[in-house]
Amino acid sequence: MDLKGVVIEESLEDKSVLKEIKIIKTESEIVTPKHRTPWLKKWTSHKVEIPEEKMDEICEKLQKSLDRNHQWYIDLKSNRYEITIFNDQIIKKRIFSYFK
Repeated sequence: MDLKGVVIEESLEDKSVLKEIKIIKTESEIVTPKHRTPWLKKWTSHKVEIPEEKMDEICEKLQKSLDRNHQWYIDLKSNRYEITIFNDQIIKKRIFSYFK
């Protein structure tokens, strides 16, 4: 099952990783105080899908691409995994379904 989530383009120092990800939808919004990113004027949010077989490779590339000067993270989910990517670590949780 594909991982799904949102990648904020402005959170990436190296945006080339976006070329390797299937982008489903892109939206831009003007930054307001609720965003807590006063150094930015806008957020460009990409709703993405990542095939499970490329999950580890793409997650590592996203981690290396994250802006090191600010505390960004990326959440990705499927029916089997929940992954949170930070600058210094990737937290990958396996979801077990006991009821089918």
